[in-house]
Amino acid sequence: MTVTTPLIEARGICKYFGAVTALESVSLRLMPGEVLGVVGDNGAGKSTLMKVLSGMHPPSKGELLINGAPVHFRSPRDARVCGIEMVYQDLALAGNMRIDENIFLGREPLRRILGFLPIVDHKASTRQAQQHLDNLKIHVKSVSQRVEELSGGQRQAVAIARATAFNAKVVIMDEPTAALAIKEVRKVLDLIKDLRNHGIGIILISHRMDDIFYVCDRVMALFRGQNFAESALAQTDRNEVIGWIMGNKIRETVPQGMDLN
Repeated sequence: MTVTTPLIEARGICKYFGAVTALESVSLRLMPGEVLGVVGDNGAGKSTLMKVLSGMHPPSKGELLINGAPVHFRSPRDARVCGIEMVYQDLALAGNMRIDENIFLGREPLRRILGFLPIVDHKASTRQAQQHLDNLKIHVKSVSQRVEELSGGQRQAVAIARATAFNAKVVIMDEPTAALAIKEVRKVLDLIKDLRNHGIGIILISHRMDDIFYVCDRVMALFRGQNFAESALAQTDRNEVIGWIMGNKIRETVPQGMDLN
């Protein structure tokens, strides 16, 4: 049976900060197991839209729907309860803590001693973290490693593992390969592809055309806080998408060397 209801849908989202209009009637939809690329120049409204979707900013106007039902997020916690997780560019990992501790930070498995006193169940944390990494095909020496000992790509993988550890339906990623070495970029992109097999929808914010065209199913462009253009990846090319970012809908050849990597 074909799924026709989006995991998350934004309809006519507006966001005003005083006299400044950050978003004006922006719409977005994401289907299960889909990777949607969101592109736009600095100031186009990408980050503001993602903060609305993840519960950090309430929309000034418009409607958010999860599986077709209207929702109102008062905080990121509300969004997480609905299965919306965001992986920020700075990852927000605790470097001096272990991988398993980072994955379960704030949501640690507990056991009770003396029948009533709750304490962290470290054995369960280690076991469940390893199982989760195995399911995602993330390879580390040990889940007991401190995050500060990991490479950039491994840290990004741990951040993604943390975001997907509690039945996430939608994961929003902000420039996930921006600070990575070339050899680590493909591993992270392959991990994003693999999340589709788990039915998770991904929203990928990126300036890197290589990333967009390697991993995304569809791309939408924002320009000056509004929807500008949208297409399945199979029906467009990087020159056209770069043109959208610059505010040009006419398909033309971009000068050689002009890319947003």
